[in-house]
Amino acid sequence: MSAFWSDWVIVITFAMMGGCLWLLFGNSRGKPGESTDHVWDDDLREFNNPLPRWWFNVFVLTVIFGAGYLAFYPGLGNLGGRLGWTSTKQMQAKLDELTARRHAAFAALAGKDIPALAKDPSAQSLGRAVFLGNCAGCHGADARGAVGFPNLTDKDWLYGGSPEAIVETIAHGRHGIMPPIGLGLTADARQALLDFVPFWSDTTLDPAKREAGMRQFAITCAPCHGADGKGNQALGSPNLTDDIWLFKGGREGVGDTIMKGRQSTMPAHENILTPDEIRVVAAYVYGLSHQDGESQP
Repeated sequence: MSAFWSDWVIVITFAMMGGCLWLLFGNSRGKPGESTDHVWDDDLREFNNPLPRWWFNVFVLTVIFGAGYLAFYPGLGNLGGRLGWTSTKQMQAKLDELTARRHAAFAALAGKDIPALAKDPSAQSLGRAVFLGNCAGCHGADARGAVGFPNLTDKDWLYGGSPEAIVETIAHGRHGIMPPIGLGLTADARQALLDFVPFWSDTTLDPAKREAGMRQFAITCAPCHGADGKGNQALGSPNLTDDIWLFKGGREGVGDTIMKGRQSTMPAHENILTPDEIRVVAAYVYGLSHQDGESQP
């Protein structure tokens, strides 16, 4: 605040306080019931009815309290008050306290690898807090995802579920693209894929449709999803044989994907989270899909 406006704030504040006192004392004169000589309509007289003394005293004490507050705490323009207190200092002290506590909590977990952290209750508590603050908006509070956002509690991973892969995904993000290939296919080719891909895991599928679909799949889709349809984690290409779909499955959902393509982005968090936070949230996510104690290859 400039010196000009600071001075104006000080002047106006004292003027208001003085005005309050003048109003209080100016209206406390006279005896109760005494006429003020104000007459309206010939016979309507105004009588003096000052505030009760206790009420008057409360108002005066309020003004005195305000003056004392302004003497010790900031409020008069750029004057800081005799105690030197500021909300910024108080907030920084709280932040420093929280930071020290977090450092102590993370220091106790140093040296443990992610599978070990996934079994540590204190690490899981820290990881869940980081997850809820940064990941739940997309993956849900229960981490089961939604359309376009992966379920993190199963063992279906687009880019791999090893500790290293999870850390890489959180730190540097991912960007997956399924190009719209439908317009480049004939109607028969699209039909062959739609009769087969959504029903890959259905053992009752007509063998003729499976064979026709496999032939077209080998030409159109195998370069990314693999000849066996189990995907390619190096590319982020999903497994199409397990009936787990990032976007909608079924004939309609797969048809939309083939015709329109898909894009999904996991933002990088290396500039948002500290390395310690990335480790504990990676351990939390790792633990969600390994609650049976099974290790991820």
